[in-house]
Amino acid sequence: MEAKHQVPRWQRDFERFLPLKSQFVLSGNVRDLQVVEIQPGVVTAQALNQCVAAALKRAGYSQTLLFQPLAGFSVISSPGAPADGGQALLNELGLAPDAGQGRAGAELLAGGLSQVVRRQGEPIALVVDFAARLLTRPTDPTAAEHHLFTQALLLSQQATPRPAGADRKPFFNTVIWIVEKEGDLPDWFIVGNPRLRHIPVPKPDNRARRSLAPGLLKPLAGAAQASPETLKKAQDDFVDGTEGMLLADVYAISVLARVEGVSVDKIADAVRRYKVGVTEDPWLQIDREKIKNAESFIRQRVKGQPDAVVHMLDIVKRAVTGVGAGRRGGRPRGVAFLAGPTGVGKTELAKTVTSLLFGDESAYIRFDMSEFSAEHADQRLLGAPPGYIGYDAGGELTNAIREKPFSVVLFDEIEKAHPRVLDKFLQILDDGVLTSGRGDRVYFSEALIVFTSNLGIYKLTESGERELNVAPSEPYTVVKQKVEAEIERHFKFVLNRPEILNRMGENIIVFDFIREDIADQIFEQMVNSTLDDLRSQELRVTMTREAKDSLKALCLADLSNGGRGIRNQVEANLLNPLARALFDADAVPGKSYFVTALQAGQLTLEVGE
Repeated sequence: MEAKHQVPRWQRDFERFLPLKSQFVLSGNVRDLQVVEIQPGVVTAQALNQCVAAALKRAGYSQTLLFQPLAGFSVISSPGAPADGGQALLNELGLAPDAGQGRAGAELLAGGLSQVVRRQGEPIALVVDFAARLLTRPTDPTAAEHHLFTQALLLSQQATPRPAGADRKPFFNTVIWIVEKEGDLPDWFIVGNPRLRHIPVPKPDNRARRSLAPGLLKPLAGAAQASPETLKKAQDDFVDGTEGMLLADVYAISVLARVEGVSVDKIADAVRRYKVGVTEDPWLQIDREKIKNAESFIRQRVKGQPDAVVHMLDIVKRAVTGVGAGRRGGRPRGVAFLAGPTGVGKTELAKTVTSLLFGDESAYIRFDMSEFSAEHADQRLLGAPPGYIGYDAGGELTNAIREKPFSVVLFDEIEKAHPRVLDKFLQILDDGVLTSGRGDRVYFSEALIVFTSNLGIYKLTESGERELNVAPSEPYTVVKQKVEAEIERHFKFVLNRPEILNRMGENIIVFDFIREDIADQIFEQMVNSTLDDLRSQELRVTMTREAKDSLKALCLADLSNGGRGIRNQVEANLLNPLARALFDADAVPGKSYFVTALQAGQLTLEVGE
């Protein structure tokens, strides 16, 4: 059984104070649609002006006038009202458009305001829409603007209620000012005015969206034949998927679904299309056979991390299949927190997953969080607020997601970001949305979010010194336990942000150290890759066993820097001296060369036949 429609609180406050206040200021979500019950059990969405006029009519007002900058005075029509009633009222007050009252600005409104407030007879009301556009600057009004609001202030104090209607209730000729922010009007007009009531209009909540859902989904394909269970699920998907959105957006989604022929059971797809602006869903186009066989492919590039690979693939499979897809409010497709020593393959895993999903490892969006250690670095991600330099440019993160909503977003070395920047990730992980400095809502519902961190490898002693928390000699189970404990301590007691850790859930993936057997594989792969590259240039270089063993001893002497450390040693002890030797020997394509001896930074190169 559907819940009975409840009149929004702001509207109840408005109707309750009509006999008590002569003027009102409505601010906040005033450009959105509002939920209205037009008859018992029939709920629809109307513009705020229509909603206010309907409330005034129910309260006993005969007619509601509307004033808008540029357009001037008009009457908000209501069902059952006389066809010429509005024009007759405008003529009576001398406010008809052809009455030559001047331009539709502060002067015209000032001329008609007292006419409305002091009119006798049945009560009427005046809605002043876009009232902020009547002022150049609220703190420094022009002479005409100051005159208008001084007059409005005096009229609010001088207005007297009079009885009207069958039950002789008190009525004012009410004036309603509609603005986006309360500060859009002069403070001296609003603050401390006992005859004026300010009422904030909030954004729609879950109840408002749910009351509209049945009527908006009814015209969709398949709705007439759908079972009650299917309709109930569609309504739930619709309400959950539009969490945090305005009713104007909710209504637009239903129109989009109707125009594009989206069936009622696929309403979540229409929500996605509206949010990210893309019809095709790359997640549905991913080759699932490729995902099934991905483990061996990933292990060729990320060596020695079987647990991390399996865990990451589980997150990817969940993202692709939509298991647990009750992603309330459009949370990201998946979230992974990759922790462990340096050079063990954390970033490489993110690149490999991107290549697996989208066929191009460069399709990921990467942010080095060491560049966001300053307190106001969040403005780089979201964009500067209005009035600041760079406002028009937007934020690096919000711009990137608007351009590529289907992507892997990598935040490298997340622990180096300022805590204020970390707070922004709460919104991403909770709601899948960020609001840019320009006020645009950017959705992360189709992104896979990956964080990397070296947290847990080191810890601080009681004296504040930094020491190793884990060592390569310890088994992986011990490394995993210690790293997870240190990560938890850091977020809870150092950053004081335990809620961020909670949003990660069980998606913290701990990487192991590069062990000797894996280091040997990495070494062989790097050396073979180097020699293969030379062969592609028709330079046949061969290493003797003695030279290769010497190089291996140098490269594997210290594994604390993982695969990156091995690569650095290969460059220092093979690539650089080999390039120098080939250059000095005037090497030409087609000849063979032998590395017969090698030591730190030097090698012996002989020319073959």
